[in-house]
Amino acid sequence: MAYNMKKEDNVEIKKRMEKLKEEINYHNHLYHVLDNPIISDEAYDDLFKELRRLENENPELVLDDSPTQRTGGKVLDSFKKVKHQIKMLSLFDLKTKDEFKDWDTRVKKLMIEKKIGVSGDVEYYCEYKYDGLSMALIYEDSKFVLGATRGDGENGEDVTENLKTIRTIPLKLFNEKQIKESLKKNNAEYLFDNVIKGLKGRVEIRGEVIIDEKEFNRINKEQEKKGLMVYANPRNLAAGSIRQLDPSITHSRNLTFISHTLITDFGQKKHSDAHFILEALGFKTYNENNKVCYGNNDVFEFYDNVAKKREKLGFEIDGIVVQVDDISVFDKLGFIGKGPRAATAFKFPPVEGVTKVLDIKLQVGRTGVLTPVAFLEPIRIGGAIVSRSTLHNKEEIKRLDVKIGDSVIITRSGDVIPKVLKVLTSMRTGKEKDFEIPDKCPMCDGKVVEDDSGILVRCENKKCPGRNEGYLNHFVSRQAFDIKGLGDKILKKLVDECLVTDVSDLFDLKEGDLKVLERFGEKSSQNIISSIEKSKNIHINKFLFALGIPNIGKESAEVIGKKLLELGDVKKPNDLIKLAKKMSKQDFDDLPDFGDKMAEEVFEYFNTEHTDKLFEKLNIAGIKILTDTKIINQKLKDLKFLFTGELESMSRIQAQERVKERGGIVKEVVTKDLKYIVVGSDPGSKLEKAKKLGIKTLDEEKFKKLVE
Repeated sequence: MAYNMKKEDNVEIKKRMEKLKEEINYHNHLYHVLDNPIISDEAYDDLFKELRRLENENPELVLDDSPTQRTGGKVLDSFKKVKHQIKMLSLFDLKTKDEFKDWDTRVKKLMIEKKIGVSGDVEYYCEYKYDGLSMALIYEDSKFVLGATRGDGENGEDVTENLKTIRTIPLKLFNEKQIKESLKKNNAEYLFDNVIKGLKGRVEIRGEVIIDEKEFNRINKEQEKKGLMVYANPRNLAAGSIRQLDPSITHSRNLTFISHTLITDFGQKKHSDAHFILEALGFKTYNENNKVCYGNNDVFEFYDNVAKKREKLGFEIDGIVVQVDDISVFDKLGFIGKGPRAATAFKFPPVEGVTKVLDIKLQVGRTGVLTPVAFLEPIRIGGAIVSRSTLHNKEEIKRLDVKIGDSVIITRSGDVIPKVLKVLTSMRTGKEKDFEIPDKCPMCDGKVVEDDSGILVRCENKKCPGRNEGYLNHFVSRQAFDIKGLGDKILKKLVDECLVTDVSDLFDLKEGDLKVLERFGEKSSQNIISSIEKSKNIHINKFLFALGIPNIGKESAEVIGKKLLELGDVKKPNDLIKLAKKMSKQDFDDLPDFGDKMAEEVFEYFNTEHTDKLFEKLNIAGIKILTDTKIINQKLKDLKFLFTGELESMSRIQAQERVKERGGIVKEVVTKDLKYIVVGSDPGSKLEKAKKLGIKTLDEEKFKKLVE
């Protein structure tokens, strides 16, 4: 059919485009959501081609929710942060039927205590636990406007353009006729009126982005042909695909979105009602696989049936989700920590496989501990390729009786960490070799000694390259100094070139030091030096954790930090060590959850010549230790600030602290209630958005005058 560009024809052309859009969306839903196509691929392609041709000829008539828009928008520079209006929490895991019974008992007890009563078994809604990437979708007046990752639960990343490429995410929610038909099919017509009312405003849907086994294998084969890295498991591939800055790449990956949670109140009384609504709105739900269960035995039967067919599903699941079906009861039971009391993830046992131990090697950790690692003949377990597994210590090797050359059963603990479960001694040929812990460190030939337990062995050489590299990796990690760009390979180069001998040397690095290294350009050198400079302002808890004191993790570091601040002010490393030296071993032992061994390790650390020298170097390097913000005045009380770009005279952290010290509020997302946006060099997209909203901008000099 040929169309010209006369204005009088525009109405007819638009009508034709609307019809094509509806027809394509209908067949798209049948094919990708319901797995029930009624026309051939060729016929579908003809409809799509006609719509694309009309849009090319009439670009002014292209519809926002046209199926042609799924192919991806423009390439992005980065992903914007998005604050979730309602936190995206996670579920607590249960691993055995006994654990589930205990959880069920707690639910019943709470229901009785809160006087929401329970007569007999609790009514639960059970569904698959998909092993994918959690996502939140926002619709306004039925149109898809925003998609965001879970992130930290409070803030995620805007990946809308990439999500538009996923065919199981409707660009526009179903119309009244389609909704009514779907609800009728599920005997849920009682929900119709409330659903139609709810469509007029904001609608939020949550679910998982997954990639099926067939597509996963196809992509990995392509990667192998190109000599590129293969993906370890479908979840990693799905996550990597969603975080592509080029939406066309995401489009090529054939991802699937499965909805499981309806945030918007459509008058649903039960979670089973919510799933009917999700299906009626046009989402893929797999409702046919879900079930309302009554009590333990019913749940166990569902769990066992799903476990049996798990391998034949064609996509990854790692358990089932069980939640109290009655939403009012669910809400009244409330939340604890990271998740709701009335829902849980009932996980499957880890998948097992048999492979061969090719070798056993020692790895030197940051505290000098030598850990034996089994290097394995690669094997796929639970969707991931496993090629090595820690053997922990010599006692574990003895317990397992594992030898080089043994056939072993491997499992993935929590479906993540590979573990040698058992040695198949009956398969030995006599060529297997025993592994012995050497007297000397494999990295430096230093003396190896046993600790007091007689289980762990440690390299005594504090300058051991292996020990140093492990410590360096820990020191620069996100939870410590958070020096971006310094991965393990770069750190190894710096050590090999003698540019870094201990952590304090990192702060003496110059651009010229990095430029001489292989494959280092000016820009990458600048970025690393800039990151090092910014890291010099560090919170006391992160600083203490970064020190790598044996047996001291994040929580223990916080306990120490709190105690030291009770003894005096800390602004630099020398302040901290002076206060630490005032504490006896017994003082450390008296700290909450500190044992004798931990107290001894901390006391010894702060009372050695090596630590004194390190702290002096860090002091000279200009390390500033931040503590909880102290309010100086209320000059900026309740005023909201946002920072974008790089500041010259101070780090962003320092600038943010100045705002907080004066009663102001620091934001990460551009909103209408922002008072100022502080602009440095190379500002991001936030500046343009702020300008459109009429938010006042401040350069660095104006900001400094404001906070004086």
